[in-house]
Amino acid sequence: MKKSILFLVTLCIATAASAQFRRTPTPNDTLQSVRVNGDKVTFSIYAPNAETVTMSGDINARGVQFVKAENGVWSATLPNVVPGNYRYSFVVDGVNTFDPKGGEIQGETRAVAKVQPTGNEFFAMKNVPHGAIAQRYYFSKTLNQMRRMHVWTPAGYEKSADKLPVLYLVHGGGDTDNSWPGVGAAGFILDNLLAEGKIVPMVVVMPNGSIDTPSGNVHDEVPIFADDMITSIMPYVEENYRVLTDPDHTAMAGLSMGGMETMETVTYHPERFKYMIVLSSSYAPGNTEKYEMERAHLKQLTQQLNNYKIVLFTQGGPEDIAYNNCKETLKLYDEAGIKYEFTEAPGGHSWHTWRNNLHDFAPRLFK
Repeated sequence: MKKSILFLVTLCIATAASAQFRRTPTPNDTLQSVRVNGDKVTFSIYAPNAETVTMSGDINARGVQFVKAENGVWSATLPNVVPGNYRYSFVVDGVNTFDPKGGEIQGETRAVAKVQPTGNEFFAMKNVPHGAIAQRYYFSKTLNQMRRMHVWTPAGYEKSADKLPVLYLVHGGGDTDNSWPGVGAAGFILDNLLAEGKIVPMVVVMPNGSIDTPSGNVHDEVPIFADDMITSIMPYVEENYRVLTDPDHTAMAGLSMGGMETMETVTYHPERFKYMIVLSSSYAPGNTEKYEMERAHLKQLTQQLNNYKIVLFTQGGPEDIAYNNCKETLKLYDEAGIKYEFTEAPGGHSWHTWRNNLHDFAPRLFK
């Protein structure tokens, strides 16, 4: 009798617990947040109690209206979307909201939508030998904490004993070291270029250029990162990878904030590099003190930088938000008599531009 009562009590508890954790299904369970149909992309989010839904990110959603269905799903279709990877987030009742369904590629600051109708784009994953992208953790002496970087090694690296040149490739403000291998598709771009014989085998290091500072000002991160590059990032890479360490085989490139960090690192340690590539960037806009300091500093570097193999500045056309600031920065290089290349192409301040930049300049390195 006691056993029967005990069994009955246990069964009741188990049934109650099961009912407690059972939830009512919603349209979000099977929702596909990003649907690509040719050059049209439909974005959807389940927000039954929202009053308004819009979007932010790389993809141009201006003028596109989200419509709420009876089941609480908001959707909008964007026409004429150029193939590429696009960061995006929903804005629900004015609040920036990460896509709970994650998009096709998992990002860290925003989801990424992959719009690739043909698969023939230079950044597509193709049937070629692929290198490896590793997450590596190192101790930053500058910040006194563990930090992360991503490192691409070319196909065949594991079986080789050769030392390779190294490119340090930095993302922009608000992103992380996951951005170049993710939305930037750097691994696929490099895999394809190597398979086509257009680049020499190299190691590509993608460090985290974002640093928390008390001020929250991006410009305050720049000198801190430059110090971390020299004291911790480069030594870690040189100790753990087969890389050539002379300046002829060392390059640095960065976009936006990463471009500032590239200029800071290279111009204050010019003996470590022979390649400087600055994408959609400039010195701190509106900071007169910074410009005057760099004006005097650059005049001391004329001979060294003129012996570089590449000093390159690029812009995503006049629509690039860094365009005018970059032109002001280049005036300082002109005053110092420093030779450089400048290129621009439509695309604005976006990953569409920067993926093209990597595809264009990587074949010129270390030759």
